[in-house]
Amino acid sequence: MIKRHHVFPHLWYLNWTRAGFPEGIHVFSRNFTVIKWVALGWFVFVTSGYPLRAQAGPQQGGHELQIWTGGGHGTNGSQSGDGVFNIGARYGWILTDAHGPGFLRGRFEYAVDVVPVFVVAQTTNTAYGFGVNPFALKWNFASHASAVPYIEIGGGALFTNVKVPEGTSHVNFTPGGAFGVHFLRSKYNWSAEIRYMHISNAGISRPNPGINTIQVRLGLGRFTQPK
Repeated sequence: MIKRHHVFPHLWYLNWTRAGFPEGIHVFSRNFTVIKWVALGWFVFVTSGYPLRAQAGPQQGGHELQIWTGGGHGTNGSQSGDGVFNIGARYGWILTDAHGPGFLRGRFEYAVDVVPVFVVAQTTNTAYGFGVNPFALKWNFASHASAVPYIEIGGGALFTNVKVPEGTSHVNFTPGGAFGVHFLRSKYNWSAEIRYMHISNAGISRPNPGINTIQVRLGLGRFTQPK
């Protein structure tokens, strides 16, 4: 006997979607959009080509100017399917000359980020917001090559039109850390990093489940040199 879904596969599909599959499609679609933006950034980075002469890296008394974009998703519990996408700008101050032992030798930088675009794609809705990170503490490892690795910790605040996570707060805090590399070019530099960011309201409202996210961030900027 031939089963009905073999003859009418479209009817089997309709029954499946009535069972709640569309919600999964919408969540996947939002996260896939984040992935596409990150993939586009990597494509531009890989295909932009390397110049013959690299610019000077971070120097004491100089500044870092950068625009960046990032994306990723939640990693914990009920928020593991939430997608995150953001665009921001950075201004940094290189405060010290290179010091420290061996491979830890580097320069300390203090930076501020403004994040005019911050999107959190949640299961039931999408939150749009604005963020500001008033401090980023960054260690640029000393390097004589065209690649400058760095580590960073910092944090700030996020303000959204709907509550993040769902049913919690319009105001959240965003502590985190990152490991990345600046690739120096003739005039500008590219950066690529892996960033951990925790999003929660620090007890402003209850419940406070928070969102732990892993993001890939790409930046285009330059280091100005001291006069």
